[in-house]
Amino acid sequence: MTISKNMSKILSLVLALTMCLSLGISASAAEIDTSGGSGSTPVSLTTSNDGLGEDTDGDGIPDGPGTVTPTKMSVVVPTALPMAMSDDGTVVTATDCKIINYSYGSVRVKTVTISAASDWNLTAFGPKSSLASEKVDSNKLGFALSIGGGQQVETATDDRTQQLISAPIDGCYMTGVGDLANNSVSVEYAAIVTPLSNTVSNTTVANVVFVIEWNT
Repeated sequence: MTISKNMSKILSLVLALTMCLSLGISASAAEIDTSGGSGSTPVSLTTSNDGLGEDTDGDGIPDGPGTVTPTKMSVVVPTALPMAMSDDGTVVTATDCKIINYSYGSVRVKTVTISAASDWNLTAFGPKSSLASEKVDSNKLGFALSIGGGQQVETATDDRTQQLISAPIDGCYMTGVGDLANNSVSVEYAAIVTPLSNTVSNTTVANVVFVIEWNT
């Protein structure tokens, strides 16, 4: 019985020491034991909407947040690029179209692509007189675009899908939402359209795809 009691005491002591050592490791304390000594403490960052989380084990360190998440992107592009063509072929476009960045971080327009809608075709942009020899109802659209007052880009061929911007250029950059003077860019555009023998109303003739990315 005496041996059993001694072994029990020894085991209890070992267990207590093990627990103390484990707590010391989890707390990651930097001990300074001399005057003028130093300790290095890392500053850690976790992307989370749940804060630091709770300290459920009492070691002074939060157990960690729930779901980790990067900075949220929130950018609005025009829902439509409307046009109106008069009976003499003049095309007018909207003047208040914008891309607006509501994200905390800065962004840029990566690419812009235009594709002709069903029963329509793209053609090289230019003066409307360049379509004078085209047949009526040939449903051709020449399109030009400028973002943020930058370089004007245009359709150049008859390909049904054409990339107008293949990489960010001047005018494509927007700051984060904290800078209200520079977190949006204008979208200016122009078009030429072949003559139409019948009236149309709010007909989709093409689709423009804006690809937005973080400004890294």
